Amino acid sequence: MIYESKYPDVPVVNRPVHEWVLGEAALRGTLPAMVDASSGQTLSYGELAAMVGRLAAGLAAEGIGKGEVVALHSPNTILFPVVLYATTAVGGTVTTLSPLALPAEIAKQLIDAGARLMVSVAALIETARDAVELVRRQTGREIEILVCDKADGHPPVLGLLGDGIVPTVEIDPAVDVAVLPYSSGTTGVPKGVMLTHRNLCTNLAQMNGLHRVDEGDRVIAILPFFHIFGLTALVNNALHRGATVYVHARFDLDAFLTSLERDRITHAYVAPPVMLALAKHPAVGTLDLSHLRRVICAAAPLDAGVQAAVAERLGVEVGQAYGMTELSPASHLHADGNRDEPVACVGHLLPSTQARLVDPVTGLDVAAGEPGEVWIRGPQVMKGYFGRPEDTDVS
Repeated sequence: MIYESKYPDVPVVNRPVHEWVLGEAALRGTLPAMVDASSGQTLSYGELAAMVGRLAAGLAAEGIGKGEVVALHSPNTILFPVVLYATTAVGGTVTTLSPLALPAEIAKQLIDAGARLMVSVAALIETARDAVELVRRQTGREIEILVCDKADGHPPVLGLLGDGIVPTVEIDPAVDVAVLPYSSGTTGVPKGVMLTHRNLCTNLAQMNGLHRVDEGDRVIAILPFFHIFGLTALVNNALHRGATVYVHARFDLDAFLTSLERDRITHAYVAPPVMLALAKHPAVGTLDLSHLRRVICAAAPLDAGVQAAVAERLGVEVGQAYGMTELSPASHLHADGNRDEPVACVGHLLPSTQARLVDPVTGLDVAAGEPGEVWIRGPQVMKGYFGRPEDTDVS
């Protein structure tokens, strides 16, 4: 049985992701786009748009262009979207690396992705150096490391800011890969997930009618940007809609709770462990969270009791979402205002999305109420696993 979305289809978005996300950034001018929640350093929408253009010009001058891969090895910072969109603007692809990954894991991804350039931060520079040295030993290839801050022996990425014109690059949104995150999926070792510009932009459009984030909203960013949940919810969607993103380099419960109140956060996207803290931590009851309107939990199953407890304790709407890296990432979402949906559900299929529930051995539909493997069809489904057609092909 093919399950259909109850929502009307949406047109696919055939636009480069940097254009779709930042299309109104310059017009938003001084509206804060990214705020470092620790230092208060702020990047306005106008500054973000200008820096993306200038860095794109600098990357082009360094020979980074169509089809080149830039590895972004960083915790959450306000410069993360600058590097991301500048790279896609010159036709490149960003492969995101976990700040917690070991040098051998990073080297493997750098080799597999064919990364030409690596952007890191001072706090991770030793790991980055060890990783590129492993790449040199194994392949003979040199990978330059730039940093978002300052580290001896490594140029700052902002040193590439240029005043030249960004060369015109023909981007086919349906074919060209914007980001290459790595996921083990359902089989074996981590694989590069090829997400096209159209995948990413259309997934934003699919969610737009179900979950609203608008100018003036304040989003707290504790989820890692390198992960597709954080990248989509906290970078692409928030900036596309004109929200202000309060950036946390890492998760710290006290800093998170302080930011919720101090920064008058309206939207929080979290994983189940944070939900447990919101349900039980005594400090939560002392906070003024009257600005908070929506909490969305994803990345792992959420206990129904915890979900209900957070909704009651905070007096806000709490919902879940479901997806995976290979889906850009969302296929299901608890829509805003659907308070009658049962707790512990992940909502309905997004627009333009179909699903089947099948026996993974036979490939046949399972009976109602029986467990099975979810199969998804829609414009958000990845282009495939990079260099692994045998893992992509399900026929």
